[in-house]
Amino acid sequence: MFDFDEALKRVATQTILCVGDVMLDDFVYGDVTRISPEAPTPVLAVRHNAIEIGGAGNVARNIATLGARCVFVGLIGGDDAGRVLLEALAQFDDSIIPDLVVEAARQTTRKVRFVSEHHSAHLMRADWETAAPASAASQAAIIAHAEAALPKVGAVVLSDYAKGVLTEGVVRAVIDAARRFGKPVIIDPKGHDYRVYRGATLLTPNRKELSAAVHRPVVSDAEVAAAAAELAAVAGCDAVLVKRSEDGMTLAVTGEPPVHVPAYPVKVRDVSGAGDTVAAVMAVLLAQGMPFEPAMRAANAAAAVVVGKRGTATVSLAELRHRILPAASTAGEDKIVFDWSLLDERLAAWRRAGLRIGFTNGCFDLLHRGHVRLLAEARAACDRLIVGLNSDASTRRLKGPTRPINPAESRGEVLAALEAVDLVVVFEEDTPLALIGRVRPAVLIKGADYRREDVVGRELVEADGGDVVLVDLVPGHSTTAMVARAKEPAAE
Repeated sequence: MFDFDEALKRVATQTILCVGDVMLDDFVYGDVTRISPEAPTPVLAVRHNAIEIGGAGNVARNIATLGARCVFVGLIGGDDAGRVLLEALAQFDDSIIPDLVVEAARQTTRKVRFVSEHHSAHLMRADWETAAPASAASQAAIIAHAEAALPKVGAVVLSDYAKGVLTEGVVRAVIDAARRFGKPVIIDPKGHDYRVYRGATLLTPNRKELSAAVHRPVVSDAEVAAAAAELAAVAGCDAVLVKRSEDGMTLAVTGEPPVHVPAYPVKVRDVSGAGDTVAAVMAVLLAQGMPFEPAMRAANAAAAVVVGKRGTATVSLAELRHRILPAASTAGEDKIVFDWSLLDERLAAWRRAGLRIGFTNGCFDLLHRGHVRLLAEARAACDRLIVGLNSDASTRRLKGPTRPINPAESRGEVLAALEAVDLVVVFEEDTPLALIGRVRPAVLIKGADYRREDVVGRELVEADGGDVVLVDLVPGHSTTAMVARAKEPAAE
């Protein structure tokens, strides 16, 4: 049995090379309440938009969000969309090292998706792109950048969106160079002739792409497994991982029986970019020698996280660990948030329902009777209770180098198991002020050991017309006292 926890801890030591088609993803969100009088089309009342790095760039984002480093080689045009992409990549500091070739006459791929928030539905997509193969000079530059990076990386991802970067010449040159260095190559493929990918370590087609590659329908487990084994033989690769959406994943490793894993039961908000997440997770785990099957199970868990988010999303290491290493219950898992964009969605739904939102916070290192009483009384003051939980680093700064006793994942799971708690949100700062500003609760609850004027976030809440509630503590109960007692020598 592979030790997932140890493997996840080593992710931060990895550097991955990603080569592929980068694009600018623009999500325009709004509400549809009427049909246009000019034509039988819905009218989207735009509320906000989100711009993300898409395509192969989303693979790079996922690698960086997991805590690894990514050398990213791609192609952009000399246009505004290309400049926006460069600015967005610069936000990742040294976790993404962009090595992008600029082709002045080329149009950078840009996709604008119009999304109805109320129905969680994509209404339309508009594309700007040049899908022609990169010029000979650009291909040579891409190959040179990739070969220069290979000695410094643990694995290679080729993310093919058929936009012109991964020509047969580029694919062949990068795979051959990677094999010389002994680096695993993970390919998210496109097209119908997969012989161009011969020599790769792993191919990750979805079911539709697999069906097109073998020229027949693939539906059942047996059909998918047979087609994947056939594709592995044709492409001359070590393994094929088939992404099957709601049916999970199938892994076919040459010379081994196929493995099927079911999808996690999650509420799907948006499947955009889930394949990029799978490729990123497989890369950071195969780079450190993890076998195919446990790596696939981790990738399956990561995909479950990102399809529960809006837009072209990423997964953090904490979210992945939380999904792989089971919580006390599925309901508890759904209550814990590391990515604040999910918090925004939950808040929006609660506010639409007219619910009174409450907030409290703490380290909750060793949950005791006093905590339970505080949380129960806090929940009685509102319809939905959000608990801000100090991260491990934040707890250490507040409580000293020996704390926390339990990591944030464990503390969050214990809190989420309580009926009084509706959502646990982990924050990195020393105080929850930024989180309170994000939540804008109607009621802020703290223990009566605080003076009202000392409660962090009081001014924000009261300025919004909200209330601050101080709950009486249970005497003699504190985590600090429990830790001190545990260190005392036992009586004879």
